[in-house]
Amino acid sequence: MLFTKNISLMLASSTGLAAAAAVAPAYKPYGSGPYVASKPYPSTSYAGVTVVDTPIVRAAQEFTRNHSTEAVFKHQMRAWLFGALIINGNETLKDSVDIEVHAVSALLHDLGWDMTPNSPVTSPDHRFEVDGAIASRKFIAEYGDETWDARRTQLVWDAIALHTTRTIGYYKEYEVQVTSMGISVDYDGLRPGITNETFHDITTVYPNDDLKAATNDTFTFICATKPSVTYDNQLQPWGERYVANYSVVGNLRIDTIFKNL
Repeated sequence: MLFTKNISLMLASSTGLAAAAAVAPAYKPYGSGPYVASKPYPSTSYAGVTVVDTPIVRAAQEFTRNHSTEAVFKHQMRAWLFGALIINGNETLKDSVDIEVHAVSALLHDLGWDMTPNSPVTSPDHRFEVDGAIASRKFIAEYGDETWDARRTQLVWDAIALHTTRTIGYYKEYEVQVTSMGISVDYDGLRPGITNETFHDITTVYPNDDLKAATNDTFTFICATKPSVTYDNQLQPWGERYVANYSVVGNLRIDTIFKNL
């Protein structure tokens, strides 16, 4: 059953979560992953939210900080924490979601926003979502242990590549769905499992007041530097509104179809 059909099962809040996670527990061995939230797992807390704490998750935090502005880093942290609350607020998700896969996906989902010249995590000809997915696959190859098989790695790739394409991503595996849904809270507001209180707690520790400017600057930059990957997707309006000489004329999918039929 798809997660989208289980939304009615979600809890409206995570009562007691902040209190239980007020002090980050010391790392303890729980065996190797994958882990689900309904079973004991190595954990810590950020902004009162209990999350998985493993070497690759810590490495992902460091990696995204090294390849992100402060605004983007905070966005990715919030996306992870919002997703964790969504998982913790739903029994099906607690029993099913690989929380290490979710953590890595959320923390690395916007690597493709890196505007540093000659960045090792971006390309001149891929959508930013694909850049992030490719960079994340390389990250897992370097930092993942023997539990990171092809399937878990593919879940991260899909979660990142599809996180803006909800009409597809929301019908994929739970990990893919929850990654996108956690990210969307930053733009669209609360989802089941997230309360006004927990939202406030997270945005107090990781303020979101710079997200609008970061999104605007990044999308405009991508439209200006590689416009061919922005036609027919959510970035197109930024090109049309802010980039001189940006034109979709003859560049849309409908144009190609009509030209060749």
